[in-house]
Amino acid sequence: MIRIALLGSTGSIGRSALQVVSRHPDRLKVVALTANRRSAELEAQVSIFEPDTAVLSDPTVALPQSTSQTRWRSGREALIEVAARDDVDVVLNACVGAAGLGPTLAALRSGHRVALANKESLVVGGPLVLNAAHAGGGEIIPIDSEHSAILQCLEGSQIEDVQRIILTASGGPFRGRTAQDLCDVSAAQALKHPTWDMGAKITIDSATLANKALEVIEAHYLYGLEYDQIGAVIHPQSIIHSFVELVDGSVLAQLGFPTMEIPILYALVYPERVADSALRSYDPVQSPPLTFEDIDHLAFPMFALGVDAGRRSGCTPLVYNAANEVAVQAFLEDRISFPEIADVVAEAMDRTGTSDLRDMDDVIAVDTAAREVAVDVTVRLGEARMGTNS
Repeated sequence: MIRIALLGSTGSIGRSALQVVSRHPDRLKVVALTANRRSAELEAQVSIFEPDTAVLSDPTVALPQSTSQTRWRSGREALIEVAARDDVDVVLNACVGAAGLGPTLAALRSGHRVALANKESLVVGGPLVLNAAHAGGGEIIPIDSEHSAILQCLEGSQIEDVQRIILTASGGPFRGRTAQDLCDVSAAQALKHPTWDMGAKITIDSATLANKALEVIEAHYLYGLEYDQIGAVIHPQSIIHSFVELVDGSVLAQLGFPTMEIPILYALVYPERVADSALRSYDPVQSPPLTFEDIDHLAFPMFALGVDAGRRSGCTPLVYNAANEVAVQAFLEDRISFPEIADVVAEAMDRTGTSDLRDMDDVIAVDTAAREVAVDVTVRLGEARMGTNS
């Protein structure tokens, strides 16, 4: 029996993971569930899966008055303790944003497998994560469909055999639009993803292609590849999740119907394979033709900005991520325009520096500074926007 601590169970990845678990009660058992603020939804999940521990990481949210045998806890420290508990086999980290770094470090230092859906852990603190895995003996199995595809394509090969990898991106809801076309798009339009059903933050990141840049940085740390070896293309059908080109010219690809349940199941039972009749298979005859396009860097500058952040290294990927989180929230609240997301991030990267990160104190300090700069820029842009409209 694989015992799972599921962090971020009320988000889209968490809900998908619970669907997977529910179909494999003989192999998978949830022993801990955590959420940030969604107490009612977490309580409903607890009533079904009966974990021994449930955590609401936001201490300002009242704990449910539950009569179950589950122990309810509150706060960030409780979340960290769940990730580090010694009776867990897999910590599935589906937390949103930079808040996922602490639990990732705790789990790896405790020698656990981390089924990682929180890409920000590697983007924000890549060197810290690798050091924690080395020190504690933990391992990372990615849940992102692109990185799961790479891992599967690498089976039987060494990283030295890899010439390059190519991540695929759906292109989001604005694929094919010019930079001028994007000036007046709304948050509601940006949230209509053509392929995936995800939360608001990651859906906007998909629309700007920031999500793909984060995955490039993630791939750099996961597989130890240089940035020149990592590329991306637009693939609207989302059937091929990544390509791996080997040094002998062979190109491997992993194909599958676009559902996160496939990489979730793979990460939980790795390196085994488990049959699951509920997962839809890919029919190459009935499916539409597979097409590919270059990224339009003028219309979607967030991709190049993110890759540049990775190349600069040090704290710059953290700054990119923090500023993006602030900018996306401002866009969702209609305080800045869609193209101004990139403006906020670019200025934050220029103003915050490229110092190295030695520990979590450095992470917190740089993250705070980057967010302060990003807030300052969003306020300025918002004021300018109001002046233009008055």
